Amino acid sequence: MPDIHALLACFPRSGRLEWIGLRPERRAPVQTPQAVTALAGQGLEGDRYRARGRGTRQVTLIQAEHLAVIGALLGQAPPAPAVLRRNLLVSGINLLALKGRRFQIGEAVLEGTGFAHPCSRMEEVLGAGGYNAMRGHGGLTARVIRSGRLALGDAVIELGPAEDGAETAIA
Repeated sequence: MPDIHALLACFPRSGRLEWIGLRPERRAPVQTPQAVTALAGQGLEGDRYRARGRGTRQVTLIQAEHLAVIGALLGQAPPAPAVLRRNLLVSGINLLALKGRRFQIGEAVLEGTGFAHPCSRMEEVLGAGGYNAMRGHGGLTARVIRSGRLALGDAVIELGPAEDGAETAIA
């Protein structure tokens, strides 16, 4: 029987980058490029959080499979990714299992730093109950460890646990 460390390291397959969203400023329309550059220690080029240098929340990711759950909890169709204001929509890999782990998307290496909890704005954009529908389905926050380009269709590949002293970004 495998121990807990072996179970945590076992990912049945890689995921896939399905959508990219950049928020140039607060409440600005979300831009949806086909590719973007992730900058080590900063975030995604063109996103407002990059300019603010928010250490552990440089990139936000949400799982494509959770959109149907959010919609079902609201009694609606699955919401469009832009409405949820996350940066990256991925499918095929359990994002929550990437917390505390490094993963590669395209040329970039990221590290899962925490859960992306919903904000009160979800009531505004999703309607009554939007905040609670998002709880547990808000995705993951990450920081960029190695700069690189990522594009729609790129694989999301788990690389292993975060290293001690990972606060220093690798250019």
